[in-house]
Amino acid sequence: MEPHQILTMASKEFRDRLRNRWVLAVALVFTVFSVVIAGFGGAQQGQLGLRSLEFTITSLVSLVIYLIPLIALLLGFDAVVGERESGSLDLLLSLPITRGELLLGKYLGLAAALTLSTLSGFALVAVLLLQQFSWPGLYHYMGFVFSSVLLGLAFLSIAVLLSVMARERTSACGMAIAVWFFFVLVFDLVLLGLLVYSGGDNGADVFAYVLLLNPADAYRILNVFSLQDLGSLYGLSSIVPPALSQTWLLLAVMLSWILLPLSLARWRFKP
Repeated sequence: MEPHQILTMASKEFRDRLRNRWVLAVALVFTVFSVVIAGFGGAQQGQLGLRSLEFTITSLVSLVIYLIPLIALLLGFDAVVGERESGSLDLLLSLPITRGELLLGKYLGLAAALTLSTLSGFALVAVLLLQQFSWPGLYHYMGFVFSSVLLGLAFLSIAVLLSVMARERTSACGMAIAVWFFFVLVFDLVLLGLLVYSGGDNGADVFAYVLLLNPADAYRILNVFSLQDLGSLYGLSSIVPPALSQTWLLLAVMLSWILLPLSLARWRFKP
């Protein structure tokens, strides 16, 4: 692969997202929701404002779990199939660029747009946390933001894989929405149902490691400060053993969710 070709394609894809104000729109959505959740997340308990660093990040994790996967999937579902339907894919492939360079360039351009919008959207909350909790608080918050970017990149990889597999944009969009429902809503419910059905006595550790098959669950575990908080806030997460809460392991899982779907997309996109 030629790095110049990849960067050229990535730059074009990124400029297109800037030109249609996609980055600005998503950044504004993240900013509004993050500030509202951080400032009013404790309204039910009769408290407003930033209560604590852990409470703020925990509240924002709930936002990220629902919002970032959906945005990433909608951003990338037509990356390839859209070009194919419009007829521009054949034109692009007629240029001195390989399929691998085209696919990786598109992914990197979309990833840059998603990363920029995510960082911009959470910047205002970072300023508020810096004023109240100083640098140690900001350090933990930046870890949360970094993992949020990884979650977005993981679902963007899945979206690109769906785009390569689909024959039409409508089917790619349908598959993207189905993937969002499965990983964000259905997966935990099914796992929790199986755990309840088994009585919670047999294979609890197995159920815990099955959580790693869902990038949203791996992200959720990664951003919890203690197992006590984990068990009180999330039903399924109460089965997570201490060995599974290792940061390096969870980061490796997140990176795997980025690389594996993208590798499958590259394999599927071969002529």
